[in-house]
Amino acid sequence: MHAMQYEFTLPADYDMGVVRSRVARVGHLLDDWDGLGIKTYMLRERGVHGSPVNQYGPFYLWNTMEGMNSFLWGGAFQGPVDDFGRPAVRQWTGLAFEEGAAGDSAPAFAVRRRQPVPEGVELAAFMADAVAETGRLAAEDGAVLAAAAVDTRTWELVHFSLWEHDTPKADGDLFQVLHLSAPGRSRLPRGRQW
Repeated sequence: MHAMQYEFTLPADYDMGVVRSRVARVGHLLDDWDGLGIKTYMLRERGVHGSPVNQYGPFYLWNTMEGMNSFLWGGAFQGPVDDFGRPAVRQWTGLAFEEGAAGDSAPAFAVRRRQPVPEGVELAAFMADAVAETGRLAAEDGAVLAAAAVDTRTWELVHFSLWEHDTPKADGDLFQVLHLSAPGRSRLPRGRQW
């Protein structure tokens, strides 16, 4: 499993209805993308649910590198680049994935928490804790799914979870979910990724 995200931070007075309309128009295009586990079309609005910014930030869990590369280099990624500019694309190696207690529900919100992997920690123990946290999040009431991944270039850990309600039991940036494409969700490997 590979995680990927890019973000478009938009002006404070930006009409976020433009993003909603765009997702309503094109969100279905990845509903059957080969190699994609899930794509979550996510939005934060300045002043809503504590967000300091207007931001569109899709988050992906990929089953295959070929699927991810096909998206990035095969033309589909050009659409958001043309609409919003070329963003930095973060990529993380998968640590864990779990279906949630509310796994059959449609997600309404997502939480993304990025944190540094501190210097001097025992990596095996730190990553085992991240795996355990993924399981804890997935078991919470209202959790649709949870995942963890790490970027070993920047030593950044990301926890990602989807929720059926706006009161998730997870810390981090809260996003509204506009659409979920999940063609390979059932093939995402469960549990620890090594």
